[in-house]
Amino acid sequence: MLMTDPTPETPVAPSATDVEHSLYEKRQKIYPREVHGTFAALRTTAVLVLLGLFYGLPWLSWDGRQAVLFDLPARKFYIFGLTFWPQDFLLLTLLMMMGALSLFLFTALAGRVWCGYACPQTVWTEVFLWMERLVEGTRQQQMKLDQSPWSARKLRIKATKQLLWVSFSLWTGFAFVSFFTPATRLGHEVLTLGLGPWETFWILFYGFATYGNAGFMREQVCKYMCPYARFQSAMFDADTLIVSYDRTRGEPRGSRKVGHDPKTRGLGDCINCTMCVQVCPTGIDIRKGLQYECISCSACVDVCNDVMKKMGYAPDLISYTTQNALDGKPTRIVRPRTLIYAAILGVVASLFLYVLASREPLGLDVIRDRNQLFRERAGLIENVYTLKVLNLADHERSFRVSAAGIAGLQLAGVNGPVTVAAGGVQDVPVILRASESALPAPSSNVQFTLEAADDTSVRFTRKAKFLGPR
Repeated sequence: MLMTDPTPETPVAPSATDVEHSLYEKRQKIYPREVHGTFAALRTTAVLVLLGLFYGLPWLSWDGRQAVLFDLPARKFYIFGLTFWPQDFLLLTLLMMMGALSLFLFTALAGRVWCGYACPQTVWTEVFLWMERLVEGTRQQQMKLDQSPWSARKLRIKATKQLLWVSFSLWTGFAFVSFFTPATRLGHEVLTLGLGPWETFWILFYGFATYGNAGFMREQVCKYMCPYARFQSAMFDADTLIVSYDRTRGEPRGSRKVGHDPKTRGLGDCINCTMCVQVCPTGIDIRKGLQYECISCSACVDVCNDVMKKMGYAPDLISYTTQNALDGKPTRIVRPRTLIYAAILGVVASLFLYVLASREPLGLDVIRDRNQLFRERAGLIENVYTLKVLNLADHERSFRVSAAGIAGLQLAGVNGPVTVAAGGVQDVPVILRASESALPAPSSNVQFTLEAADDTSVRFTRKAKFLGPR
């Protein structure tokens, strides 16, 4: 039998005084109740997968090096078999655009699903809650412990929890820095107390941020610090999936015994058990309607379905649905908003793949000497250029330079192959000579070709102007 407060709660809009007071009142700690169910299992799976990637990727090897490594001193980003350089900034820009557009699309389709399942704040907060429950027990036990006076037992429990939190936070800081300093080398430096100042700073800083955000501030980050909660409504419409309470079915709420027909007492299906509030990680009451603090974790859906099952009622009094569905109207997944987001995302993703696929392992820029249009020497017309040869491979390479476009064109200033270090840029001054009689016009097109000495299939061409007398 489930007995609850018989007095139904009536939603009341907060006054300006209440809102102002809530901004300055002391924070009341939230004790989320542990919940089990379909969405809880999905959330746990997401947490394990994402944390597995974060902590595991730095230890994967690829061709004798770390699979994912952002080597800032060498200005090289390794992502499995790909090596990226600062010159690949366009790819980073396109990747960031894809992330933003994906967030817009997923928000229009499924609300704050990112916040509830994949946001780093949510993921690490879940881990800190697991550790807290492991040490301090259930929600009721945690509340009882915090309200009890300090004793040797309470000190031991709190100290154990803090030790776990701090250790996990430092390990998180270590994992973060491992993406920039090879994990094996960083681990050796930690064990031998040979950490450099920057590695030490970032391990401590990221560990402190993890501890502060996930252990101490928790829901306050989502409520007051995250900008996404403030502009998400711009991407919502009546067809967006949101966590909603079916007020028509649930009201008026009130307690009753298992097996009693609520209609005989003039009640709805909500028994006012407040379990949906107790499991909410941000401490809101979903029965008061959609609120910006809701992160769509669906914990209230799982616990309410469990209560409905015990009472013998139909599930989904609180459900992941749309406003149109609640109003008895059809829900449209394909609509102008989602089509526009999907179309733009498709274009940007296609452009990203094209740039990535057509990315050359070398580059060539031709800079013509502007101090002198041309000069005459030994009956020939000379133009001076500076070739900037860029090697985007992850090893040193030699290149051959040639020029064509004018009959009898001569290339001077290059004695043999040009050797360029991995990721380096080499300035190569060259001179082109041509007979005046061979020039078809005062300004003629010429073409420089750069070819790898060890692989003739790796070649790059660049056009330039050859100037002569009028």
